[in-house]
Amino acid sequence: MGTAETGLSPVPAGPRPALTVRGVRKTYPGAGAPALDGVDLTLHNGETLAVLGPSGSGKSTLLRAIAGLEPLDGGTIEFGNHDERLAVVFQAPGLFPWLSVRQNIALGGKYRRNRDRFDESRVEELLEILGLTPWANTPVQELSGGQAQRVSVGRALAVRPDVLLLDEPFSALDPATRGDLQLWLRDLATELDLTIFLVTHDVEEALTLGDRIGFFAGPRGFSQQWIPARDGTTAEQILAHYRGTDSGSGNWII
Repeated sequence: MGTAETGLSPVPAGPRPALTVRGVRKTYPGAGAPALDGVDLTLHNGETLAVLGPSGSGKSTLLRAIAGLEPLDGGTIEFGNHDERLAVVFQAPGLFPWLSVRQNIALGGKYRRNRDRFDESRVEELLEILGLTPWANTPVQELSGGQAQRVSVGRALAVRPDVLLLDEPFSALDPATRGDLQLWLRDLATELDLTIFLVTHDVEEALTLGDRIGFFAGPRGFSQQWIPARDGTTAEQILAHYRGTDSGSGNWII
């Protein structure tokens, strides 16, 4: 494992990063301490960065800042594509329950600032890719939780985002469904060459999906990073680092 640092160091030089965050600061009115205090990171094209950390560490604040949903007090957020095609998937699907699966996915493209990137054929393509064609005309209120979250991902992908932001997207689902969707998303990311910024407190989810894992330790940002596919990092090792101990635990949610 690498040495402690406040930011995620870049991977070896290559094309312009999809996302670069430098010195980002955010303090909420009335708060006694900053939520973000000089956070740095680099996300490269085709990479999934899994940001791991306990509740209240500021990782979701960072995601919301990247999405433009939180005004910054300082620092910069830059995108490799200046068109800045972003899409966000939250824990709750946020779908229109009375509309069909097809209609909900189409809304992702029709009413976005960059809707010029969207065409109707994209909906049919996504229905096929996401395995939702049999439910295309089904109102989403009749779907299971796992199916509804697939629709939410499809809606986000309708405009071909340069960066897909995922904030605990599967945490409300039962363990079996959550595990199935993690594997599904990993395969989807490979198939579509997605660039993903994932926030999670589930160690196994980070290991399953992340090309890199950053441990978000608090306002100053990242205290550690791992490349699980290359260094064989285990959930026990990550938990040991988090707890400051030499041994892991069977509880892999932090």
